[in-house]
Amino acid sequence: MKRTDIRNIAIIAHVDHGKTTLVDQMMRQSGLFRESELKGDCILDSNDLERERGITILAKNIALTLGGVKVNIIDTPGHADFGGEVERVLQMADGALLLVDAAEGPLPQTRFVLRKAFQRGLRPIVVINKIDRPDARPVDVLNSVFDLFVELDADDATLDFPTIYASGRNGIATPDLAIPATDIRPLYDAILKNVPPPEVDIDAPLQMLVVTLDHSDFVGRIAIGQIVAGRIRKGQRIALLKHDGRRVDDTIAQLYTFDRLGRTETDEVSGGDICAVVGLEDVDIGDTIADFDNPKALPPILVDEPTLDMIFRINDSPFAGQDGTYVTSRQLRDRLFKELESNVALRVTPSEERRDEFHVSGRGLLHLGILLENMRREGYELSVGKPRVLTKEVDGKILEPIEYLVVEVPPSSVGAVMELVGNRRAECLKMDARGDTTHVEFTIPARGLIGLRTRMLNATSGEAIMHHNFYDYQPLRGSIPGRVNGVMISTDTGRSTAYALENLQERGTLFIGAGEAVYEGQVVGEHCRDNDLPVNVCREKKLTNVRASTAEKTILLKPPRQLPLELALEYIEEDELVEITPTAIRLRKMFLKEQDRRKLARQQA
Repeated sequence: MKRTDIRNIAIIAHVDHGKTTLVDQMMRQSGLFRESELKGDCILDSNDLERERGITILAKNIALTLGGVKVNIIDTPGHADFGGEVERVLQMADGALLLVDAAEGPLPQTRFVLRKAFQRGLRPIVVINKIDRPDARPVDVLNSVFDLFVELDADDATLDFPTIYASGRNGIATPDLAIPATDIRPLYDAILKNVPPPEVDIDAPLQMLVVTLDHSDFVGRIAIGQIVAGRIRKGQRIALLKHDGRRVDDTIAQLYTFDRLGRTETDEVSGGDICAVVGLEDVDIGDTIADFDNPKALPPILVDEPTLDMIFRINDSPFAGQDGTYVTSRQLRDRLFKELESNVALRVTPSEERRDEFHVSGRGLLHLGILLENMRREGYELSVGKPRVLTKEVDGKILEPIEYLVVEVPPSSVGAVMELVGNRRAECLKMDARGDTTHVEFTIPARGLIGLRTRMLNATSGEAIMHHNFYDYQPLRGSIPGRVNGVMISTDTGRSTAYALENLQERGTLFIGAGEAVYEGQVVGEHCRDNDLPVNVCREKKLTNVRASTAEKTILLKPPRQLPLELALEYIEEDELVEITPTAIRLRKMFLKEQDRRKLARQQA
C-alpha cells in the first residue's frame, strides 16, 4: 500500500551550501506559522554550539502540510565529521533534496552524502542553490553534478533527475533559469511530484527501526524512527529487539508525531510515518520495535568506522578541581558511555594501562572537539592527548585512512599550498582555474590534515578555503614532519608578571598574558627555535632603595596568542596534553617536572 498522504525527505549537502536556510524559507512560505514562531535565521540550529559556529551538528525533524500531504523534512549536518548523523537519518527518508552551491559546485561531502543516498536506493532532487551569487555558474555546476552521478554508478532513472534552481536566502525557486523565480512554490511541487510515497503493509506485524534518541528530564528516553510495517498504538505491548540479539518486552507509554516545529501526542501512528515513542527505558539506536506476538528484526544501522583516536583522562594538574563540577574518572566514564547512546559514530574503549584513561575514537577532529566543548560547558574537567589516526591491517599490510582534500586558493598562493600539502604526502589529482581562484583536489593521509588548516591559512594570508572527506584506506605513505618549533615551559607555580614576560617576548610567541595563574610544566608559549625552553614567567622585579635608570620604564606586552580548543588539539605533540576546564584551555607537558621529562628522554634515547 502506498501512503499518498505522506512524504519523507532528507535534505543533504556539503557544509555551508544552505540547507538550514532553505528549510527556513520553506517554513516561512508554507503559511503554517505565525511570524513570532519564526524568529531569526537558521531556526532549526537550536543548539548553542550550532548558532555560535554557524553549522548544523544534529539532524532535526519537522513536518509541513503541503497541498493536503504531510511532508516530514529531515535537516542533516553538512560537515564530514558528522557523517554518522547523515547515514542513520537517511533510514527514515524515501527521497532526498541534494543541495549544491551554484558557485562552488560538488565538494567532498556532496560525494559522501550522495553515495549514502544511492546505497539507500534514494533518487535525489537536485537543487542548485545560491543562484543569486555574483560568481554563480549554475549550468557548469549542473554538468558537474551529472558527472558525479555517473561516477557513482547511478542508474538511468536516477540520472534523469529533476533540477530546481533556488536562492534559499531570498526564498525563490524555479525549474528553469528562463522562468523568473518569484517564490519557493516550485520546490514544493517538485517534492510532491518526485518524492515517492512510502510503501508499507499496514496490516503486517509492527516493525520500526530506532534511528535517533532524544531525552527529556520528565519522561526519559524518546525513540524516533519510521514505521516500516504495521501500526503502533499508545499502551501497546511490544517486543524491543536489541541489535545484539536480545529481546526486551515493554509497553508504549506515549506516542508523538511530528507537526511543524514540534510534536503532537496521538493514540495511533500507521506505517510510513515518522514518530517518537516514549516509555522504553532500555531502547538504543539500531533497535527494532516489533510486534509482541510476531517479532521480526530489521537490519541494524551500519555506519563507517572512526578514523581518529584520542586519549581522554582525568585532569591531574595542580589546578584540578578549581573550575569544574565533574572531575573523577567515574563521572568521566559515565559521560562518555552516555554519549555512545546517541552518537553512533563514536567508540569508547577503557585503557588497559591506566584506569583513569579512555581511548575515544571519532570521525575527525571537529567530531571529538564538539564532544569536548559540550563536556566543558556541562562542568567537566579533563585532559586529552594528541589525536592519532587509526590504522588497520589487511593481508599483512598496514593501511591508513586517506582523505579527499579540495582547496580553493588564489593563483598567487598555489605554490605555497602545493609545498605545504606535498610535505604531508598528498597526491594532486586535479587542478583547474575557476574565475579568480584555482581549484585543486588531492588525496592526503588523514594524519597529514592535523594542524594543516592553520598552516595553510598562514601560508595563503587567510585566503585558502579547504574541505575534506574520508576517501579510502591505502598503504602507509611514509613519515610526516611534526611541529617545527619547541615550546616554553613554566618552571614555577604562581602568577605571571609583566616583568618576566617582557624579556620572553623576544624568545617566541606567548600564550598567556600578565597576571594569569600558571603551574610548573604548563606550556606558556612557542619557542622561536626547535627545542623546548624552561622559563620562569613568575619572576618579579627586585625592589631596592637605589634609583635605577629604568625605574619609570613602561612595559609593553604584545597580546598573547589565543588557542581555541580545536587549534590546541592540533598544536600539541605526543608528550603534551590539553587541559580542558569550564573556564580555561591550557597546554601542559605530560610530565610536569623537568627532571621527569629528562629521565624519560634518556630512556627513549
